[in-house]
Amino acid sequence: MADPIIISASPHIHSARTSKKVMYDVVIALIPAFLVSLYVFGYSAMILTSIAVISCLLFEFLIQKYILKTKVTISDGSALITGILLAFNLPAGLPIWMIIVGSLVAIGVAKLSFGGLGFNIFNPALVGRVFLLVSFPVQMTMWPTAVENNTVIADAVTGATPLGIIKEGLQFGETMTSLSAKIPSNMDMLLGITGGSLGEMSAIALLIGGLYLIIRKVISWHIPVILLATIAIMTSIFWLVNSEQFANPIIHILSGGAILGTFYMATDLVTSPMTKKGMVIFAIGIGIITVVIRLFGAYPEGISFAILIMNAFVPLINKYFKPRRFGSKIKAKIV
Repeated sequence: MADPIIISASPHIHSARTSKKVMYDVVIALIPAFLVSLYVFGYSAMILTSIAVISCLLFEFLIQKYILKTKVTISDGSALITGILLAFNLPAGLPIWMIIVGSLVAIGVAKLSFGGLGFNIFNPALVGRVFLLVSFPVQMTMWPTAVENNTVIADAVTGATPLGIIKEGLQFGETMTSLSAKIPSNMDMLLGITGGSLGEMSAIALLIGGLYLIIRKVISWHIPVILLATIAIMTSIFWLVNSEQFANPIIHILSGGAILGTFYMATDLVTSPMTKKGMVIFAIGIGIITVVIRLFGAYPEGISFAILIMNAFVPLINKYFKPRRFGSKIKAKIV
């Protein structure tokens, strides 16, 4: 009897590598950005990341072993990635109990309630982040801006991210010219000398990790390139129409969670489309929603919401953009 065909949930790895190896490649890719966050925020970044990772691993172990009574899968690396990405979406100095709550929502609600890795519809780390943002908006928008003697400044201010400064300033009648002195330079945002969450610290560090993932063929270039291009094109149009009321595209690309979301969460193998055409539609949708929220919504940042919204459309995208069946006939063109 021939070997049976085994049908399993995503991620579907088309190589000799296992999903576990893929997960640890993502961990390696995030190391440069993590080192920058340690430089900027000191030990607070280490505490935040450690609590998030330990909480995610612990909740996955406890829920699988004692509630679901299924095989424990904490060694596959997915809970580790969720913990790191959740930490990268949080401000340094966030109360420990909030980090633990966010980890519980990410693992218990967004991942295991759907059946675990391969069955979750939404990116778990983003679900945890958005839950905390909606539930505790004040604490989630208190951004420490510097580190003194390896201690995060306690009196962090709300809206200290570049996008937050721009959003608030424009609402009070300021122009981009007057705001230019208040926001970090493009070089500062590129290197990581700015305010925000752990994952907003260094665009160049995140880009290095993203390039590593593309070279290793962990992710495809389609989603990152199309998504960033969509954001750049849309924001360029508004900026060219009125440069005093809209930030230039470079600010939108380098600030906020654009790079982090583009390379590390929108490309999630489980919650992104299977085909190249589907990836293009998915990326364009995220880019459009992100820009609309940033320019016209209540929040200065929008990529987290955009990714989750498009995650919900992935089953529909996969339905209409299916890969060609093996052995199917291709109609020959008559010349």
